[in-house]
Amino acid sequence: MAEQQGVAGKVRQIVQPAADALGLSIWDIRYVKEGTSYFLRIFIDKQGGVGIDDCEAFSRAIDAPLDQADPIQESYYLEVSSPGLGRELTRPEHFSAYSGQDVIIRLIRPLDGQKEFRGKLGDCSDGKIRCETDGGPLTFDRSAVAKVCADDLDF
Repeated sequence: MAEQQGVAGKVRQIVQPAADALGLSIWDIRYVKEGTSYFLRIFIDKQGGVGIDDCEAFSRAIDAPLDQADPIQESYYLEVSSPGLGRELTRPEHFSAYSGQDVIIRLIRPLDGQKEFRGKLGDCSDGKIRCETDGGPLTFDRSAVAKVCADDLDF
């Protein structure tokens, strides 16, 4: 849950003013290589949710500042989207916002034969993630957790 560094941190500084001006929050930024291509993925959010118009407006607003600052050496594809349902919690403010909410915690290695746990997110401090499950309270070392996602996929 450390502050983003590298490309994502630089990009956040460049695009934050545009997000603020449009009433958006930046949920996450990921710079990844898939095959031979690089992708800069910026996930935006706002109260009430994000639509395609928000993504388009934000993309247009950050195009010139990103070109001018040129924080990425390689050619890349820019993708702007909502974090959507089942959004991954990666930053301290995500964990604070989802405290008491339903989450899915996926572990790197199984614990008693199980890698996935569902429950209500509790305190996330001191390198620990606490969760109230149907089987009782559980505490995981952050280093043992592969992913924490919102459990809001109700069908």
